[in-house]
Amino acid sequence: MEAPSVNILGAGTVIEGDIKSDGDIRVDGTLNGSLSTKGKLVLGTTGMVDGEVSCQNADISGTINGKIKVTELLSLKTSSKLTGDITTNKLSIEPGANFSGSCAMASTVPNINIRSDGEAVKTEKGSSY
Repeated sequence: MEAPSVNILGAGTVIEGDIKSDGDIRVDGTLNGSLSTKGKLVLGTTGMVDGEVSCQNADISGTINGKIKVTELLSLKTSSKLTGDITTNKLSIEPGANFSGSCAMASTVPNINIRSDGEAVKTEKGSSY
């Protein structure tokens, strides 16, 4: 079995176009296009993506302008700047991170309503007691 590849886009490098990968990828340069990987994305403090991102896990310290879809954990670090919509299963945002857009969590959480007698009752999303 082959070890998964690790791809690096170095600081000062600019790519115009889309990137697709089966392995992990680290971006310290600039990508003007979409990025899709079955592995983990690490976006360094000097890294910038202007386009859609799709990956399994992501540690974001740089800048993203566009939608991001993460199937597992998205971590927005202190120096991160994200402008766009997030779709993820788990989200971690450090103090100082900058996020502008909407966020949709993949797993649904039931609504909790409090009845007049003080008892908490779970309801399906969208329904009311």
